[in-house]
Amino acid sequence: MTLCLVTDRARLGAGRTILDQVRQAAAAGIDLVQIRERDLDAAALASIVAQAVALTRGSSTRIVVNDRLDVALACGADGVHLRGDSLPIAAARRLAPPPFLVGRSVHSAAEARAATGADYLIAGTVFHTSSKSGTPALLGLDGLRTVVRESASPVLAIGGISIDRMAEVGATGAAGVAAIGLFTASSLHEIVADARRRFDSAKSAP
Repeated sequence: MTLCLVTDRARLGAGRTILDQVRQAAAAGIDLVQIRERDLDAAALASIVAQAVALTRGSSTRIVVNDRLDVALACGADGVHLRGDSLPIAAARRLAPPPFLVGRSVHSAAEARAATGADYLIAGTVFHTSSKSGTPALLGLDGLRTVVRESASPVLAIGGISIDRMAEVGATGAAGVAAIGLFTASSLHEIVADARRRFDSAKSAP
């Protein structure tokens, strides 16, 4: 399975930084870290991304930047994660040299079908979550299952993802999960191991 940590520095404990979290994520074997600090200007965001890239160099953890293709390219990140209203996947491909990753957020099967050429999709919001303001429409497990079926790319579930929900998410055929709150703990090794075990058990069930 693929585990994607999505950053939100406002949800880290006192004294912890995004770079602390990135360092711990790499040590725990998290596959992707999406730097998603949308309130930062380009210079501040680039500083974080460049340091995150340096911290993960030589590990299996890859750094992708939310929406800001310019920052991702300038800082040597491994990819960009495009919002649903961002530039087209094909445009990002033309600007970025391979093997640069291009992901996209989707919220429906129709959006998944349209996301041709993405390396992965993040689909949600699956369950209720405090990370989204207001009351976003929920995809739910049935909606996630439909997105997985209609997508030509691996699909990661996002929104209200917890350890207790790993098996049911895995049973939809999703390739993994993306989360903020799941990965805010200061020690990630146990969380990562438990998440993989529960998710993969659903995949291997008859």
